[in-house]
Amino acid sequence: MADAIHDVGAHGRAPAMQRGLSHGGRRGVCTIADQKRWNEKVSTRMNIEAYLARINFHSTPEPNKSGLSALQYAHMLSVPFENLDVHLGRKIVLDEAQLFDKIVERRRGGFCYELNSLFASLLTQLGFQVTLIAAQVFQDDGTIGPPFDHLALLVAVGNEQYLVDVGFGDSSTMPLRLSERGEQASGRGVYQICADTNGLTLMKRTAAEPHSMQPLYRFSTTPRQLAEFNEMCIYHQTSERSHFTKKEICSRVTPSGRITISGTQLIETTGESRQVTELRTPEERQHALMQHFAIRL
Repeated sequence: MADAIHDVGAHGRAPAMQRGLSHGGRRGVCTIADQKRWNEKVSTRMNIEAYLARINFHSTPEPNKSGLSALQYAHMLSVPFENLDVHLGRKIVLDEAQLFDKIVERRRGGFCYELNSLFASLLTQLGFQVTLIAAQVFQDDGTIGPPFDHLALLVAVGNEQYLVDVGFGDSSTMPLRLSERGEQASGRGVYQICADTNGLTLMKRTAAEPHSMQPLYRFSTTPRQLAEFNEMCIYHQTSERSHFTKKEICSRVTPSGRITISGTQLIETTGESRQVTELRTPEERQHALMQHFAIRL
């Protein structure tokens, strides 16, 4: 995988399944009508101004491609991808009020189920049409995780749909046009959405691996409900086989690259350079969390 994934520790890895797995695992499939009802039920109590301030967004975004791009990039600069609560024994519940308190009020981060579901609520209230979708993450050995291993978003702008993801360690910092089968440049990598008989796969190429595209995750455009991700959300908090229970991760995008705490290492990536600093004591780790993420545990 690309170095950004190694920096972040990738996405939490569920039990590996073979590459040929289809999008099975039929839990109650969410219809378009269900998704519209979910959009309508998004809490009107969310403090949009507080959320925008949390991501250092100081204007009123328009529900267009430019507004979506600016919101996604601002979110990834400000809100870290992290699993610290898993190692603190704090249960993660997919409830909008609790997620808003954690991410906005207490200025924490989270993993995909938290970050993308709350971002979906913000986008919906700002006038975007948002669909929750499920993905299966590729392992380093080429096998693939089960359905609902990852939560991502489809956002409709005009006649186009875009893949949007603020909760994956190696995802694009800009919306990716769903209908485009060619390469799409974003940040430190080049992305491509490929279609085959198993569905759609998000691929990435970096300057470090310029001659090959690496698969990140396979996804379906089937609309999903947040409750369908509960089982895998619990799995990634409790199973010894999940990557999230093995090592603490806290990572966010920077204007020049990425800053990451992975276990006892502080990893600073700028362009193609990578600097690693060992955090020898709990005090050094807490100092790094405060300095780079404004997190006090």
